[in-house]
Amino acid sequence: MFAQIPRPLQFAESMLERFAALSVLRTPSALSSALLEACAQLSDCTLSQLYLLDVTQTRLSLCAQWYQGQLQMPESVSVSSNYSDMHLLQYCLCQNRPLLMNNLDANLHSTAFLPDGDQPWGSLLCLPLTDEQQHVRGLLVTASRTPGELGQMDEALLMLGNFAVAQMQLLGRPRQLAEPAAVATEISAPSREHFGLIGESAGMKQVYSLISKVLHNPVTVLITGETGTGKELVARAIHDFGLRRSKAFIALNCAAMPENLLESELFGYRKGAFSGADRDHKGLFDAADGGTLFLDEIGDMPLLLQAKLLRVLQEGELRPLGSNETHKVDVRVVTATHHQLLEQVQAGLFREDLFYRLTHFPIHLPPLRERGEDILLLAREFVEAACSFLQREQCRWSDAALEQLASHEFPGNVRELKGLIARALLLCDGNLLLPEHFNLPGSPNNEGQLSLRERMERVERNLLVDCLRKNQGNQTSAATELGLPRRTLLYRMQRLNICPAELKASRGKNNA
Repeated sequence: MFAQIPRPLQFAESMLERFAALSVLRTPSALSSALLEACAQLSDCTLSQLYLLDVTQTRLSLCAQWYQGQLQMPESVSVSSNYSDMHLLQYCLCQNRPLLMNNLDANLHSTAFLPDGDQPWGSLLCLPLTDEQQHVRGLLVTASRTPGELGQMDEALLMLGNFAVAQMQLLGRPRQLAEPAAVATEISAPSREHFGLIGESAGMKQVYSLISKVLHNPVTVLITGETGTGKELVARAIHDFGLRRSKAFIALNCAAMPENLLESELFGYRKGAFSGADRDHKGLFDAADGGTLFLDEIGDMPLLLQAKLLRVLQEGELRPLGSNETHKVDVRVVTATHHQLLEQVQAGLFREDLFYRLTHFPIHLPPLRERGEDILLLAREFVEAACSFLQREQCRWSDAALEQLASHEFPGNVRELKGLIARALLLCDGNLLLPEHFNLPGSPNNEGQLSLRERMERVERNLLVDCLRKNQGNQTSAATELGLPRRTLLYRMQRLNICPAELKASRGKNNA
């Protein structure tokens, strides 16, 4: 009679069988199916899911799931289009660590990414799947209707999942798995607010798309745009929604400090490095180690410091003032400027090698005057937030006040709009915002008394001015974009007293 085989040995043999079964499969669909079935059986769970990142590392997609004894492909699975109901998956993906919840409380955590049923989900295990370089490639999820000790199987499931992902990469077809046509979970926010930013204009949608491309990639980002467009908010979005969100985000305005102080703040110093250095001081690069350092107005950084910054970006190491030793730092650097850096390079004010190092991935923020449909959306958001902060009843808008804001060019961009809103709320004694509360330059106080024709002409003039400015005063290009004959455009420009030469000069001045 044979001796009874110990359970650990039985489990080891079972795992070997699973690995052997996965190793002979030659299609991604077969691999995902076998992996999910094995996970469900080993963990004794009714559900197992496989999520994969696409080749750009910016979009997480549900490839397949094993539920109630059968495989379900994305066509039959409903997945949320954003992370608003998927914070558990987002945490596991961004933190690159397993998530175990043996007593899952639906009142505390949303489980919208799990299938509906008569009973709530009681336990959840989410495992990040990595490649040989320890880069996260996807997530493996198992769940049960009843609470249980899923953590007993985490190591076994993790080994199977990583092996299956490696096999898929060897097959050379990750794109097919990572980009199912029917279902995709994009790292984005609700429609009115994307990555903490507000705006629905075409220019801002392009910004959101670019942000999503760099969230999980360490590429250096340069944010350009006029003063007041919200460049620091974009830098914070890249940090807060990316892999470094659990670490520090530190911002520094390079134009706000003299050269000697800026150098010591960035790189730190050792005791005795200069008069008054009575102790060692860690710089901002060390303080942001593992996180993000945002350098605003990088175009105003002195040339000497530009050389030291270039070495940190290229080698990932720095040397504090007064020290002969260098040390490594892991910092993501995001920079911003309102200058035209290429013109500064040509003028000898900015290093050419640093320019090309910083401009790997530029993101341009459009001025508020080119975001016409966003002006009123931002205004309402700012009023709502300010009223909540001041603990006062929400204010209503008069039509005349909204028209006045919509026709203003906002040379100070979003910063100017926010300041106007704050001032208007202080002047508003009642609950209705009127044109006189804003008192915009060039706007008469009796603007609310304008006739319908005058209001329509003002809207038309604003539209033509925006289009001409976008085309740098070129009337032919503007007419083509507006769908008008050039003769008609010239007539309307003359009637509305619009000078394209002045618009072209104004645009060049704003971009300087």
